[in-house]
Amino acid sequence: MPVRVVRLGSPRKADEGLRIGTVRRPPRGVPKTQYAKLNYYDVWLPNLSPSQELVNLALHAKNDKDWKAFERKFRAEMKNPEAARLLDVLAALSHQTNFSIGCYCENEARCHRSVLKNLLSEHGAELST
Repeated sequence: MPVRVVRLGSPRKADEGLRIGTVRRPPRGVPKTQYAKLNYYDVWLPNLSPSQELVNLALHAKNDKDWKAFERKFRAEMKNPEAARLLDVLAALSHQTNFSIGCYCENEARCHRSVLKNLLSEHGAELST
């Protein structure tokens, strides 16, 4: 029952389970009652999103060096006890139930969800390929 890493707003896949939005802000112009219906997320977990400062850094990353700087700083944020405990919980849940985590970014390789995927793996999560 691996965790999937998805783009929020994309069509759901079979057996995806609960969709968790690991984003700083809810989707603009979308009523809360429509988040799940429009395939954004069922539950919002902004604690696993980058700080606003790092969101800006990621959005303006023009090359690999800029992206690596973002990744290093985001990993540092995810080492704080609250975030680390959340990663441990999600890793443990991945062995017992289906769920997915995601962000809005089109390109996963330049999105914090790619870093979250690696962090979850490092915390022992079972990941979907």
